[in-house]
Amino acid sequence: METGDLPRIFEEKRGVFVTLHKNHDLRGCIGYPEPIMALSDAISDSAVSAALRDPRFPPVRSDEIAHIVIEVTVLTPPAKIDASPRDLPKHIKIGKHGLIVKKSLYQGLLLPQVAEEWGFDAEEFLSQTCIKAGLPPDAWLAGAEVFSFEGQIFTETEPGGEVVERT
Repeated sequence: METGDLPRIFEEKRGVFVTLHKNHDLRGCIGYPEPIMALSDAISDSAVSAALRDPRFPPVRSDEIAHIVIEVTVLTPPAKIDASPRDLPKHIKIGKHGLIVKKSLYQGLLLPQVAEEWGFDAEEFLSQTCIKAGLPPDAWLAGAEVFSFEGQIFTETEPGGEVVERT
């Protein structure tokens, strides 16, 4: 990908998710939790995947593009939460942390903004991340590994509009 005059940070390997919203509803969300490629490439690939390959939605049609708001969340590397299962909620800050739950071949991720948007407390956030992984909601109490990360969120103010950082 040609990056032109982008700042050097776009050359750094970063995890990223691109979320598409249409009329305030989720329309696609795909990304890379781990920093495996340059940020510019990760954003580009995630945007295409969110539009065309999110298995929860049909591909975005050209007539929808004018109604879609694009949000990019740049992630810190995930870190395993080293705590007993019962103490996990004490280590999660709603609005700051995103979660990854892993057990066997199952893995689920929820971005930091999801807990705030849905009004989850730490226990519900853990349970919903387990459900996203295809696990029982209490898998976080039964041996699943839990990782947290943070995200810097950039979003359009309206479809095709100004891009602002969400705090």
